[in-house]
Amino acid sequence: MSEIRPFTVEVKTEDVEDLKRRLAATRWPDAETPDDWSQGAPLAYVKEVAHYWLHDYDHQRLATRLNVFDNFLTEIQGLDIHFLHIKSSNALAKPLIMTHGWPGSVVEFLKVIGPLTEPQNHGGNADDAFHLVLPSLPGYGFSGKPTTTGWGIEKIADAWAELMARLGYQQYFAQGGDWGSAVTSAIARQDAEHCLGIHLNMVFVPPDVTAKDLTDLEKSAMAGWQFYQDWDSGYSKQQATRPQTLGYGLVDSPTGQAAWIIEKFYAWTDCDGHPENAISRDEMLDDIMVYWLNATGASSARLYWQSFGGVGAATPITVPMGATIFPKEIFRTSQRFAAQVYKNIVHWSVKEKGGHFAAFEQPSVFVEEVRACFKTLR
Repeated sequence: MSEIRPFTVEVKTEDVEDLKRRLAATRWPDAETPDDWSQGAPLAYVKEVAHYWLHDYDHQRLATRLNVFDNFLTEIQGLDIHFLHIKSSNALAKPLIMTHGWPGSVVEFLKVIGPLTEPQNHGGNADDAFHLVLPSLPGYGFSGKPTTTGWGIEKIADAWAELMARLGYQQYFAQGGDWGSAVTSAIARQDAEHCLGIHLNMVFVPPDVTAKDLTDLEKSAMAGWQFYQDWDSGYSKQQATRPQTLGYGLVDSPTGQAAWIIEKFYAWTDCDGHPENAISRDEMLDDIMVYWLNATGASSARLYWQSFGGVGAATPITVPMGATIFPKEIFRTSQRFAAQVYKNIVHWSVKEKGGHFAAFEQPSVFVEEVRACFKTLR
């Protein structure tokens, strides 16, 4: 089946009532022993967010925000894929598929849709416009959940190439961060005939430990990789090895799902000690709602189980590539290290502010970087 079906995001009354009942009945753990986030999301803050989610958050907000845009479903390789498709009014607009990661969703991109599709309305040049395709990863959001193994980044990249062809785009650009970076790189490897260029806001190329004359960025990147291994990778080890076991708690407890995600909004944003300095509470809950409503605690984690080991494959990429390196990104690298894999770097930018969720945290900078990367490739 290649039919593209319109889709409307719906937050049902019974789902909201169930959510509220579960939030009100949360069985809380005891508080952390240090006065910081080193053991995870602090009890007082999670209680505060849960109270807000129960009493003050607009539970229709997610549906309202997403339904402003055209949502669709289409079956690819036996699985329903959800995506937003926003066509620009500009004649010279180019197709661009952007892929989120974990614990993100298409919600990350909502603030950049207008500036990317209609730049002339946001202080930009109409010639920089894009037609946007924003899919939900398999097992994430409103996409279907794989019931068999095999849906790793390579298969997702093939599905995205098929999606773009189905939409009538014979040539296109691709962008991504987190798992979206891995999928976008796989697109460049597997569909170079149609993909004209890629932009990444997380470049997964391990530091070259044999390199000499390290720059300050390279030294910082190496320290970041070590910190991740020592203190920040427990979630990925669990999701890569036992996603099913983890899923029981995440799918049953909205507070558990919220804490699991909020901790990453704290750790991976440029938030100066508090996640809401980078992303508003309502925006975080919009993203958490995507996971909660669709019960994707296990299915989203399975991407780690399916794909770990294949990420950052050393096969060279010759498709033009651009990157934006933010200081609070999980994995950072230098242009010379990246060039070991990406053989045609056309844009490289290192920023002084921002973190892992680039379009979420720094939407204006993200838009500028995407435009700059693809400007010479149009």
